[in-house]
Amino acid sequence: MKYAVSISLGSSKRDKRVEIKFKDETIVIERIGLDGDVAKAKKMYEALDGQVDAFGMGGVDMYLRLEGKEYPLRAALKLIENVKKTPVVDGRGLKHTLERRVFELAAPALGDLPKFQQAFIPVAVDRIGLATAASEVTEKVVFGDLMVALGFPLPVYGLKNFKRVARFMLPIVSHFPMSMLYYGSDGAEQEPQYQKYWQESDLIAGDFLFMRKYMPESIAGKTIITNTTTEKNLLLLKERGAGRVITSTPSYNGRSFGTNMMEAALTAYANKGRQLTDAELNTLIDELDLRPQVHIFNKTHPTS
Repeated sequence: MKYAVSISLGSSKRDKRVEIKFKDETIVIERIGLDGDVAKAKKMYEALDGQVDAFGMGGVDMYLRLEGKEYPLRAALKLIENVKKTPVVDGRGLKHTLERRVFELAAPALGDLPKFQQAFIPVAVDRIGLATAASEVTEKVVFGDLMVALGFPLPVYGLKNFKRVARFMLPIVSHFPMSMLYYGSDGAEQEPQYQKYWQESDLIAGDFLFMRKYMPESIAGKTIITNTTTEKNLLLLKERGAGRVITSTPSYNGRSFGTNMMEAALTAYANKGRQLTDAELNTLIDELDLRPQVHIFNKTHPTS
């Protein structure tokens, strides 16, 4: 039996522990939220170092990747500066493999590769794989990073333009303090914003907590791609009228975990004592038949 733990700066209200099976191997996966307590998170990493098979870092990324280059988030890396034995992953490997392949992997459940008119991605800087996948099946993609993350009322249109902005911003973001990197929320609050882009788009993709905060009362007929969802979260999306919801990670006991948790589970299973490469992750995705979870709420979805 292997044990993978996600230590998250996020809300403890979303904690979950389950046993999953990868072939004949049992993996205990546990998400532990520390409600923004950075000092407590650092101590927990150090206390469990060597006691668990893999760590996931939740609530913040260690690195942001763009076109093969990785930009360190120095404040986040301080959390694990004393971790010496247990490998730590932040989910970026699965964001560039599982999420990059989300439509390919979900196609059997969807019936075919979907096509969309417009996608809105509230925050894409840590999900370039998903943004690339969305761009391949969508006529137009709107990126909300400058609006959501920095408060500038400037949408960015198209993946090429977004990458230009990201190349300029990432060296600066690398030095942000934790207060600017950690999104301190359990996703319960509602501040509907950016309604124009929600209304115009038939595909919405990204982290659920951002969606929960900003989504309008009606998302009728839209396709949602997200993860880290509970049964209650899925019910909310259904009640708001979503046509279908694709969780990029599989669902276990009614919960889709974050990419950091699932990458930690795969790291524990592989038992190499280090972060896995993209090639290794893609091999495991195929060997273990890891697929997104597809929830069809409207069987006559217009973009099917």
